[in-house]
Amino acid sequence: MTDLAAVKAALKTQAVETPSWAYGNSGTRFKVFAQAGVPRSPWEKLQDAAQVHAFTGVAPTVALHIPWDTVEDYAALAKYAEERGVRLGAINSNTFQDDDYKLGSICHPDAAVRRKAVDHLLRCVDIMDATGSRDLKLWFADGTNYPGQDDIRARQDRLAQGLAEVYTRLGEGQRMLLEYKFFEPAFYTTDVPDWGTAYAHCLKLGYKAQVVVDTGHHAPGTNIEFIVATLLREGKLGGFDFNSRFYADDDLMVGAADPFQLFRIMCEVVRGGGFTSEVAFMLDQCHNIEPKIPAIIRSVMNVQEATAKALLVDREALAAAQGAGDVLGANAVLMDAYNTDVRGLLAEVREESGLDPDPMAAYARSGWGAKIVAERVGGEQAGWGA
Repeated sequence: MTDLAAVKAALKTQAVETPSWAYGNSGTRFKVFAQAGVPRSPWEKLQDAAQVHAFTGVAPTVALHIPWDTVEDYAALAKYAEERGVRLGAINSNTFQDDDYKLGSICHPDAAVRRKAVDHLLRCVDIMDATGSRDLKLWFADGTNYPGQDDIRARQDRLAQGLAEVYTRLGEGQRMLLEYKFFEPAFYTTDVPDWGTAYAHCLKLGYKAQVVVDTGHHAPGTNIEFIVATLLREGKLGGFDFNSRFYADDDLMVGAADPFQLFRIMCEVVRGGGFTSEVAFMLDQCHNIEPKIPAIIRSVMNVQEATAKALLVDREALAAAQGAGDVLGANAVLMDAYNTDVRGLLAEVREESGLDPDPMAAYARSGWGAKIVAERVGGEQAGWGA
């Protein structure tokens, strides 16, 4: 039997980091649909993030993206966040929106471009020092489009050299989280295409280097929960970028495309101790047509629901069925948990935490959406180049 009190206690400790860029306008290569009331500065992004945390109770940190969230005084930005009940989280680097990076960044054949990219990453660590952030999150668009365009092995050497320099700069308590993506924007090779490549580099770097699993960065049919289980077993799972995909890296709301997959992933997280460890649970989404803040609240709730179901799995019954070779019985234990309606349980958890049981309805009643539409008129929205 599952201890409901223990499940509730675990759910109350959950933390989901929201991304600053999800609060601003975003889109596809075809069109960015602007919305009224979007933040015009990193400061206003934090205002919106504070609303998400106020209504969910489990979104206490906000990831920044540099240079989209560049400010003159990062310590002041961190203080501003704390005054609104949130903290600054991971610092995300950007080495893909500069003309110099057409042939890559830290894997570029030109040493001068590599130097520029590494200097940007080092600057991001400086920002971490100022904000008190723990994690430097790295994703590289580096790759090639044609066979023979560049030396595949040499690019791995350049990657290792650049990562090593940044790793050395990390302070105590700081981490490097290396993200992978099997394709896009390069068509022939991607320099960090899969979890194995990311793991190999992180293993060589040391304990401060961990792998990030973006749930949208896999080929169709990839068993993501197997990757999660393996990285947890090796102590190398640093965090998640949660989103959904139908075709490629769609960056849709987590749980939208395949909520059963999200449940299976969270089952492995619970099994491997990742729920109570240093694994970071982050959203990485772009809300192109849906309203920003409600979409992020709903996304956080989707993660909560998948987590609650994973915590409800009867582990003793599951182990007994697995040990007896009872294939259908073991599967039934998982399906019983997945088919449980946990909305009432989560409503109780919120009420016990002094929150409204329905975050979406509570936000709608708050009037914040109308307030920012009226106040945020003029100026240029912050980030994404939209």
